[in-house]
Amino acid sequence: MKKINKIILNSAIAMLIFPLTILIIWSFTNSWHWPNILPKEYSLRGVEYLITIHSIKAIINSIMISIIVVFITILISLPASRAISLYDFKGKKFCELLIMSPIIIPTVSIAMGIHIVFIKLGIANTIVGVVLVNILPCIPYAVRILSDVYNIMGDKLETQAKVLGASKFNTFRYITLPLIMPGIISASSMCFIISFGQYFLTYLIGGGVVVTYPMIMFPYIQSGDRTIASLYSLIFLIISMIVLFILEKKIKSYYNEEQTTFL
Repeated sequence: MKKINKIILNSAIAMLIFPLTILIIWSFTNSWHWPNILPKEYSLRGVEYLITIHSIKAIINSIMISIIVVFITILISLPASRAISLYDFKGKKFCELLIMSPIIIPTVSIAMGIHIVFIKLGIANTIVGVVLVNILPCIPYAVRILSDVYNIMGDKLETQAKVLGASKFNTFRYITLPLIMPGIISASSMCFIISFGQYFLTYLIGGGVVVTYPMIMFPYIQSGDRTIASLYSLIFLIISMIVLFILEKKIKSYYNEEQTTFL
């Protein structure tokens, strides 16, 4: 049994490393012909495209927009997920369906209507509009993740804290927040990835004025330029991992500080 588990684990690792290795090799070569195991010539053409001001600005825009989207989405999802998990009220099923609608309904069918509304509101072709539209596909995932956490946690500890005289703020700060922190980290990670990789909604609402990283990456993927597409995809993966690592460290640091203060 141990040998089978080891084989499965090694196979899974190989399945992750092999495509990543090919991506790295393609990032530094212009051509890689069969049956050569490795390319005969290497090039830094992709790096030259990557370090342009246009690409760097797009990366910064994407990171900033994604972080803002994560923050707003979590603020919206916390009370929504709590209400869905812990309370019974009329129209609960409808509210759940409404929250999940961005996943159920195709994005294309509602994107044009959102665009028209944003034009009337004067927030089309702006960062504000891009942030708001990127929140839509993130909310269902955040609410779902946090709802599961609330279902597991329940409200017995909060009730006990209130019985002992704790205020609502202290109950949330010292009881609820530490318990739901793993869910917040998971939801934040998911929302960041969704927002950072969003292309269609950003392109439509941003109108080409708000340029993000996927907007400069996808054209190279579609055109078949494997060198630049591979390097851009690799950087996309690296940035996502770095930001998620920093986000997790910051949240855990805050959690540890709160625990130390409480003790």
